Amino acid sequence: MSEIKIGNRLVGPTQQPFIIAEMSGNHGQSLEKAMALVDAAAAAGAHALKLQTYTPDTITLDVHEREFFIADKNSLWQGNSLYDLYKKAMTPWQWHKPIFDYANSKGMLAFSSPFDLTAVDFLESLNVPCYKIASFENIDHGLLAAVAKTGKPVIMSTGMATQAELAESVEVLRDNGCKDLILLKCTSNYPARPVDANLRTIPHLAQLFNCQVGLSDHTPGVGVSVAAVALGATVIEKHFVLDRNGGEVDAEFSLEPAELKMLVEESARAHDALGTVHYGCTEKEIASRVHRRSLYIAKDMKAGDIFTPENLRSVRPGLGLAPKYMSQLLGRIVKQDVKMGTPLSWDLL
Repeated sequence: MSEIKIGNRLVGPTQQPFIIAEMSGNHGQSLEKAMALVDAAAAAGAHALKLQTYTPDTITLDVHEREFFIADKNSLWQGNSLYDLYKKAMTPWQWHKPIFDYANSKGMLAFSSPFDLTAVDFLESLNVPCYKIASFENIDHGLLAAVAKTGKPVIMSTGMATQAELAESVEVLRDNGCKDLILLKCTSNYPARPVDANLRTIPHLAQLFNCQVGLSDHTPGVGVSVAAVALGATVIEKHFVLDRNGGEVDAEFSLEPAELKMLVEESARAHDALGTVHYGCTEKEIASRVHRRSLYIAKDMKAGDIFTPENLRSVRPGLGLAPKYMSQLLGRIVKQDVKMGTPLSWDLL
């Protein structure tokens, strides 16, 4: 799988996982808090900061009843209309440039998820390094075509999409010029249950669409994300917040700064641990071989004594003959006096 360059960073199987810190609406309509979130993401070691670019009018209709009202008692946002929720969660467009510039100054890439064509045009004016397509938009072929035509890398979440829908969407992206595509396995439930993550889909997606695959993770904690790295995920996207009890719209399924730092560290550790197919000693294990089991004289013996389970034992350390020879040696005769603690060698027979 070839590497993809996003801004100044390479993303791919040989690189440590690319960690995207998703701000979403967790700024609570405070630019000061948004900047504090940038500081927190940078301090945690996140590689990129992501926003969402929409207004209530570009994402839904100003209707506050029927299917436009969230009545589901199990929803985090129960009691809100879609319009009011997105009004509360949106990132003002005039904030994008100062947030992007500040993130860049902290060493992070910065980009966004556009939700309509005007958002694509706006983000192009800011020269974003790539685009992220959210799960709920992965069937919007017009949006996909517009993003693909920019020629920039595209990261697309796969939540809710069937295999056939994904095949159509990937075809639209590639037919319109997208050469660098990363799909993110995603469960579009908030918070999501680990049992619904179905991470074994990750290598299947990679094979099916011949592209890199990562994870957009809405489960609590970092365990699911770390497991995804073990299955080949090259990108991990997680929502984050300064304080999960702060009341922001996505706070309940977002990581706090210490957890985000843990995600960065543990996903990198998981990637390093993958290594290659390997048997035998690693470089660091060579010195440990001396502590393996081997055959040692367990009691003082005189020349002519017979080896028995009482005077010949498999013990640590490993300077004697290998334990596999025990059955061949029992009943044979020692040719010289030997003291307890002597490693057995062929010249003692």
